[in-house]
Order: sequence, then C-alpha cells, then structure tokens
Amino acid sequence: MTTIVVLFNLKSGADVASYEQWARERDLPTVNGLASVDQFEVLRSAGLLMSDAQPPYAYIELIRVNDMEKFGADVASEAVQKVAAEFGQFADNPLFILTEAL
Repeated sequence: MTTIVVLFNLKSGADVASYEQWARERDLPTVNGLASVDQFEVLRSAGLLMSDAQPPYAYIELIRVNDMEKFGADVASEAVQKVAAEFGQFADNPLFILTEAL
C-alpha cells in the first residue's frame, strides 16, 4: 500500500475557515469516495513537540492508496479534477510525497 503525504500552507490571503469548510464538505468526501483510496485524512498542524517554533506546514494530508494504477484513473476523472482545481485555489505549492510502509 502507498500512502501519499501532502504538506502545504494556505496561499496568502486564503481564508482558513473557508478552506477548512471546503475540506470537510468537498475534499474529504470526494477522495474518501474513491475505490482506490482506503482512507483520506486532512490534519491541521498544532505545534512542534518540545518547541515553541511554528511548524513548517499548516496542513498535512494522508491518502492511503490501495491501488496506484486505479488511483491514477480515479484522479483523472472530471469530478476529482474539479476538486483538485479547487484545492489549488487554497494550497500554496503543496508537496506530494509517496511513501511505503517498512
């Protein structure tokens, strides 16, 4: 199984409340509804352990993909492309990291 870790901050001027509402109402249901995804979570950074410094990223997404080939087909769909475009209105240069469990 592949887990995609997405790290990002919001674009300058993006409204936090609007982004979080969009994530709850559009992003999470859409991605969690894909057959190729076992679980999708959006996490808000709360701090750094044993530090007063700000985390480098405000948000983290975890996408647990059960089939990368099917995932590629799923994300090419018109519905997912629309959600991806909406995400692009909020996210400032997100990093998409492919991971594998040890």
